Amino acid sequence: MKFPLFIFLFYCFSMASAQSIPLYVGTYTDADSEGIYLYDFNLKTGELTNKKLAVEAVNPSFITFSSDKKLLYSVGETDNFEGAKSGFVNAYSVSKSGTLQFINKVSSNGAHPCHIQLNSDNSKVAVSNYTGGTVSVHSVSKNGEILPAMQVIDHNKGSERSHAHSAKFFKNNLFIADLGLSTFSQYDFAANDKKYLIKTSYKIENNAGPRHFEIAKKGKFIYVINELNSTISVLKKQKDHYVFVQNISTLADGFDGKSSCADIHLSKNGRFLYGSNRGENSIVAFKINKKSGELQKAQTISTNGDWPRNFTLSPDGNYLLAANQRGNNISVYSIAHTKGTLTFLYAMEAPSPVCLLF
Repeated sequence: MKFPLFIFLFYCFSMASAQSIPLYVGTYTDADSEGIYLYDFNLKTGELTNKKLAVEAVNPSFITFSSDKKLLYSVGETDNFEGAKSGFVNAYSVSKSGTLQFINKVSSNGAHPCHIQLNSDNSKVAVSNYTGGTVSVHSVSKNGEILPAMQVIDHNKGSERSHAHSAKFFKNNLFIADLGLSTFSQYDFAANDKKYLIKTSYKIENNAGPRHFEIAKKGKFIYVINELNSTISVLKKQKDHYVFVQNISTLADGFDGKSSCADIHLSKNGRFLYGSNRGENSIVAFKINKKSGELQKAQTISTNGDWPRNFTLSPDGNYLLAANQRGNNISVYSIAHTKGTLTFLYAMEAPSPVCLLF
């Protein structure tokens, strides 16, 4: 039986479309970048294609989705928003073509916002301001608009300067990694006060500089990657608090150069943990002990680029993509599910990539 050519071509196009998903790339715009970019990523081949500018923006260095991926939010990592020493946050709707349509913009209530995340029902967003040392918590309307801050958490203490680097919601909690104070803090939401109140602040030893973190399923373990001394701190839940069970280096044995950590992610199956090293320019892979949560190093692999910042795993768990900010490229790896190790596939040129989002 012969099929007409147009039916065959339509079939091929449909198959290719089904295998491709959008990848958004947040950047710094002080060089060749113009804002947030969009690529097609092929889940079968690992190929990145069809680069286009999703929206013009100023220093959208960290981006995040709503849970249904119909809304996208970005920081504007600056220190001069409407005359104030602050950055800002942009809200966008995602069009059918993948481009981003501007909804609104509000102050981040602190200079150089570097991280943003929504809670599980998309009703709140937390913005971490690195230079300002604050975390700004905002309500989000049903149409995706970000409202002025409902609370600004200020970690600055006199001469002690905070550098809030990331904040994540988990159930009724808000966790904050503060690089400047070298603390990892847990806040609980007080419904009567309609704000987050401090519960516990854990000191990370040796001024390690906590930057980003991952929370394991059900909150049993938390993995904090420390920028300043290139380590990961493992916290294990005991009743209503956490205890430290391990600190482990992210660097290869024998490496003696200067390096600093950036990002951290769990594998889809929760059996492996990955971290990025700027300076060593590598991704480190760890195997996780299910009972203790402790880590065992499985691999260190080059990012084939300079200064890896954020990296991400594809939704199917088959690939890892790393953004090399200074190398101006994105490196793509396949993941071995049984071992958690990575195999380098290729690197694609990209302008000042900082944050990758599927």
